[in-house]
Amino acid sequence: MKTGKLYGVSVGPGDPELMTLKAVRIIKEADVIAIPAESREKCAAYGIAVKAVPEMEKKKILPVPMPMTRDAGRLKEAHERGIKAVTGLLDNGLDVAFITIGDAGVYSSCQYICQPVKKLGYEVGFISGVPSFCAAAARLGRPLVSGNDSLHVIPSADDGWKELGGVKVIMKPSAGAFGLEGISENVSGVENCGRENERIFTGAPKPGERLGYYSLFIVGGEENQ
Repeated sequence: MKTGKLYGVSVGPGDPELMTLKAVRIIKEADVIAIPAESREKCAAYGIAVKAVPEMEKKKILPVPMPMTRDAGRLKEAHERGIKAVTGLLDNGLDVAFITIGDAGVYSSCQYICQPVKKLGYEVGFISGVPSFCAAAARLGRPLVSGNDSLHVIPSADDGWKELGGVKVIMKPSAGAFGLEGISENVSGVENCGRENERIFTGAPKPGERLGYYSLFIVGGEENQ
């Protein structure tokens, strides 16, 4: 029997209208939808995609929980369980769409399953989407980069960004962790971009202000355009 194919499918940052036509088609055609959560109700990616593809409600869902931890042992166990579950479906000839927020190539959960599965010899494809920082720049009504601007995307574990030139995108910040307050460069940000609980920042967050996981700030660039 021919094995199935695994897709890493980007669903964008929050607005279902930002999903690509290809992402919608792959989700419709897939036999199983894998989600990086314990259930549909707890999966942000599912909540976005189902608004564009209501047929998902009738599809088989494979929960692949991704614990929010830096414990290497727990992460390895979770990833191995996910890989085993996905390859079991592929071996039965089923196509699996692993949906992920933003773009599948940018800090996405599906990478931890798709890449190992690919190395095992299965067919894997990635469906690109709108990254959160591109959507956030559009929502803020500003260019992200232009001319000769360089762009740096900084994950939450990095705090050495102040020495960098150009435009900096600070992903998943917590107030104070990156020293966003009091800097001279232009700062703006979006929390939960494209969702009902979206929040816009026209400056740095206040010291100690609580920020959600899906928050990002853009530093620099706009005032030089």
